[in-house]
Amino acid sequence: MGKRILGIDPGLAFTGYGVIMVEGFRYHHISHGVIKTQAKNGIGLRLMQIQEEIQKLIETYIPVEAGIESLYFYKNSKSAIPVAQASGVILLTLARAGIPFGTYTPLELKQAVVGHGKAEKRQVQEMLKILFNMKTVPEPDHAADALAAAICQASFSAVRERLGFHELRNV
Repeated sequence: MGKRILGIDPGLAFTGYGVIMVEGFRYHHISHGVIKTQAKNGIGLRLMQIQEEIQKLIETYIPVEAGIESLYFYKNSKSAIPVAQASGVILLTLARAGIPFGTYTPLELKQAVVGHGKAEKRQVQEMLKILFNMKTVPEPDHAADALAAAICQASFSAVRERLGFHELRNV
């Protein structure tokens, strides 16, 4: 039996998630989607909703690891702060559940899925469609990014296992 990996693309308005099963060198799509929060709700309620929904995903799919897209670079610090807050809530939820995780830059996610760190979002979605033998590309792009995070985690995890390292880089 394979292992389930949860991928997450943090955001305050939209947090993407993707769940995959890894069996050897094969990836199987289980689920993907987004957690949507309403701007009319205060920041506290929105973060609480993200935490509750991530907890439900953990309870439903029972992942053994998680991959999260990391904050990478934002020209606008006003948009970076809410993403950082959502990321903190997500990382705390994973830590409390005892789920080891890795964080990956958008470049690393694109490299893991497409083989090129400068790939366009549409290329990532098309490659995910091929990898998972899907009829259509995974949408929205937040969910596709989360699936890419799960694949990235699976790839790094496999390399660590082959090298005899069992600790994940929880950064």
